Amino acid sequence: MAEANARLERDRAALEAVADKGGGAKLGTYLKLSGPGWLQSAITLGGGSLAGGLYLGVLSGYGMMWLQPLAMFLGVAMLCAIAYVTLSTGRRPFRLVVDEVNPVLGWGWAIATLLANVVWCLPQFALGMAALRQNLLPSVLGDSAEGSLGGETGVWVAITGLAVCALLTIISYERGGRGLAIFEGILKVLVGLIVLSFVGVVIKLTGSEGGIDWGRVFSGFIPDLNALSKPPAAFDEALAATSETGRSFWSGLILGNQRDVMLTAAATAVGINMTFLLPNSLLDRGWDRGFRGLSIFDLATGLFVPFLIATACVVIASAARFHGEYDAAMLEGEPSGQYASLLDQRLAAEYPGEASGWSAEELASKRAELTDGDRQLAAMLVKRDAFDLANALAPLTGKGFAQYIFGGGVLAMALSTIVVLMLINGYVFSEVFGAPRRGLVHFVGTLIPLAVGVLAPILWQGESKVALAIPTSVIGFILLPIAYVTFLMLMNNRRLLGDAMPTGMTRLLVNALLGLAVVLATVGAAISIQSKAPFWGFVGAGAVVLLALVFRRKPTEPAAA
Repeated sequence: MAEANARLERDRAALEAVADKGGGAKLGTYLKLSGPGWLQSAITLGGGSLAGGLYLGVLSGYGMMWLQPLAMFLGVAMLCAIAYVTLSTGRRPFRLVVDEVNPVLGWGWAIATLLANVVWCLPQFALGMAALRQNLLPSVLGDSAEGSLGGETGVWVAITGLAVCALLTIISYERGGRGLAIFEGILKVLVGLIVLSFVGVVIKLTGSEGGIDWGRVFSGFIPDLNALSKPPAAFDEALAATSETGRSFWSGLILGNQRDVMLTAAATAVGINMTFLLPNSLLDRGWDRGFRGLSIFDLATGLFVPFLIATACVVIASAARFHGEYDAAMLEGEPSGQYASLLDQRLAAEYPGEASGWSAEELASKRAELTDGDRQLAAMLVKRDAFDLANALAPLTGKGFAQYIFGGGVLAMALSTIVVLMLINGYVFSEVFGAPRRGLVHFVGTLIPLAVGVLAPILWQGESKVALAIPTSVIGFILLPIAYVTFLMLMNNRRLLGDAMPTGMTRLLVNALLGLAVVLATVGAAISIQSKAPFWGFVGAGAVVLLALVFRRKPTEPAAA
């Protein structure tokens, strides 16, 4: 404890020393003291960001480079508001929401965060395991490995290795003081590895024949609203080679998927558990009003900049290799997987009401009647993952480079996200039980995602994946806009913030940004719920709102000094 207090006072003294100095002096000090923003970066640069960036490149090429930065900018604006409220009041966030806003919202926030931490730890273990077995150590841990560690054994060796690394990192956090510095240093290295890995891929692609059109990349950062009503030009030739019904179907599918990716990005740039992580990590470091400027800088450099670089590189690499392209071998063999599913959706559009009753022989016959344009479009729109991209880059970058650079980046993504999910779950336990942010209660909370995550080979596959992911996604989507509204209300609560409440044009600008973030998160969440579980999703949202209205509580705590 004494070590932590001494560190806090050194940080405070360092800030005071550069308070009246120029930007250069402040920059060096702020970079040295940053930390919570990197925690946010470590969780947002996970499998979801990777998958979203890959599919955005497949669908839109370079045309929507602006989307993820804009979504994250609004997310960072909301996180800045959360940081401002937390550091202005100095109060524990869960108790602040329960006492000042609504107990239903406070408990819903905590429960949704806990569920998200546990369930989303599973795909991170699966992602990290695949990176080890398919990219980094296939000859040792892969299915075709000849040694004793291959096959099924390799699965559990990879999972165990990830769990041990995550546990040791969390233990360094629990030690506090120098251990906390080591913990944050590890996460900064992991985030740096993620960014450098994907930057390396783009650099390598730039020097390859038929690589990257940088003029189109930079123009893609300027929003073009016309692109929202017309499929990208890369699909034109294939669309022209199908029938009128086919053109209508494929155009609608491309635009619909594009819309879904956009709205999901807007709804999930900042996840429900990120809103729980930030205020606790700020208070954990002992930050207060004097650190508000640093917290905004920290979110910009530790979260926004790494996210911008990494996701932009993923979209660029995906667009360069997959946009408007397809695997010719896919068209020649027996349709399967996503490719077969897309062909069947096309047939359902051609023969509404009939396709569901076809036998296997009739279905195969009807598939054979589809045009080359239909087959090409289905192959173009198949979703790719990181391993598809690594394989697609191998002819340009060399197999070794592609596999190791992607394997390292994906492994860093998985491990950093696992560690931060564990940390957030510890915060949930500490908040709910009113315990210190380090200690037995916190440590037990961190172990729960780990204990579930190591079962990824069993729990995160087939139907079980859907059974776990859908209810968690729906709960998270319901609560995220509500969490946003909660902190928008707190930013305008004069009784709570006192003289710290923004005024004049600053207040107008803050409310405009936060209001836009709330609208986009709400619309995105509604559409995401509609696609996953519309009945129970909207019933759940209505139930939360109703309970919040019934169990309102008047504020009991005094206003901020």
